[in-house]
Amino acid sequence: MRHLHTALVIMGMTMAAPAWAGDLTVTLRTPSKQPVVDAVVMVSPMTGAFGGATQVAGPYRMAQKNMAFAPFVLIVPVGAEVYFPNLDPVRHHVYSFSAAKPFELKLYGKDQTRTVRFDKSGVIAVGCNIHDDMSGFIRVVDTPFAGKTGANGEVTITGVPAGSVRVTIWHPYSKAAKGEVVRTASIPASGAVRLTGDLDLRAAPMKHGAY
Repeated sequence: MRHLHTALVIMGMTMAAPAWAGDLTVTLRTPSKQPVVDAVVMVSPMTGAFGGATQVAGPYRMAQKNMAFAPFVLIVPVGAEVYFPNLDPVRHHVYSFSAAKPFELKLYGKDQTRTVRFDKSGVIAVGCNIHDDMSGFIRVVDTPFAGKTGANGEVTITGVPAGSVRVTIWHPYSKAAKGEVVRTASIPASGAVRLTGDLDLRAAPMKHGAY
């Protein structure tokens, strides 16, 4: 990532926001200024860990649809059970060799569902043993404060406890080591902080997961 910077934007705290907490908005572009979609943004304290309920809402689901995984990138908290429904008229054989959670869901057909529980944080690359051009990714997070950039390359994470935080940005096609970059930000007791920057990506395969 190049030219990542912070800008403090003073905003009024809403009644729903907890005391001594602010919002973090991250906007990402490629070097050619196209929005970066499906970048996972994770916020954690400089030391220790945040408590509280996750903001990554379920149900946690990665479908096989139109010969692709949907969504292409899924965020789940540690301990989540993920559903893998097959919505295609053909059978799929879903698997992962990822160190964080290797698994295998042997051949199953249309309207059938299998589940896997993910009990360790990390990146899970998912494929189909029958259809090699299908790919998807699950990012298992150990922080309550995580989100994914949308079509506009932006994500807002709300109610982050005030103070200095570590912001980890990951994308499956990022050219950075392990696909991620880490920056710091200072969250105000109320209001918002904005991070903007460029993320250099490898070219995507001709076919990958659906959005």
